[in-house]
Amino acid sequence: MKLVVCIKQTFDTEARIILREDGRIDTAQVQYILNPYDEYAVEEAIRLKETWGGEVLAVTCSSGDASKAIQQCLAMGVEEGVVISDPALGQGDGHMTASALRAFLAERDFDLILCGRMAVDDGASEVPSRLAELLGVPQVNAVSKLKVEDRKVRAERDIDGGSASIKVPLPCVVSVQKGINTPRYPSMRHILRAKKMKIRTVGLSELSLSPEESTPLVEVMEVTLPAKREKGRIFDGPLEGAVDQVVDVLKEKTKICQ
Repeated sequence: MKLVVCIKQTFDTEARIILREDGRIDTAQVQYILNPYDEYAVEEAIRLKETWGGEVLAVTCSSGDASKAIQQCLAMGVEEGVVISDPALGQGDGHMTASALRAFLAERDFDLILCGRMAVDDGASEVPSRLAELLGVPQVNAVSKLKVEDRKVRAERDIDGGSASIKVPLPCVVSVQKGINTPRYPSMRHILRAKKMKIRTVGLSELSLSPEESTPLVEVMEVTLPAKREKGRIFDGPLEGAVDQVVDVLKEKTKICQ
């Protein structure tokens, strides 16, 4: 099988986000990781390769150096890593990312494209659906179980009160949910080998993109940090009086007891 995993290098979920004076995130102060949902996609692709044979390509779009995330994919067992790189992607959106991936993948043969359900930094969940539409192939999103047989994908999705079983032909795009598998931890030998493997870089100018495709449709107007948590309060005295004080605070602060 010819498998493709579309990944993203995101902020570490444990990182402390700091804003610059211009309101943008200070990227120099954060650590980068492979998007956690994409780990499940990479693991699922490798498992399919181990079952059916073939090769796995990991590709990402980035405005800078995304080698750390690609190296993790290579260490897990991916054969090839590609970074579509351009400073303009720093202000890109799902439309622009999917267009770049479409232009790159249109020149390659593939059986199955796997993605994580969403990226933890923006939570948009747009790229898998947009990419499938642009490539003209079927899609199944938020998959919790996946099986390939007879050139078809049988996928299960969790729905309210149960699950849905869906069958689509290859080639197709599938985004996976947390829990579909347990991503492997690469050995030190595989990590060191991955650092020596060549990562191909492709510029946006090398792809066949129209001006509309290389222009984002969404502009981030402002980024704000969550409000600081207020200190807790202790209400002393008899229970009945303390309850009255709590209700008064809820009326004042949250407006839920009107």
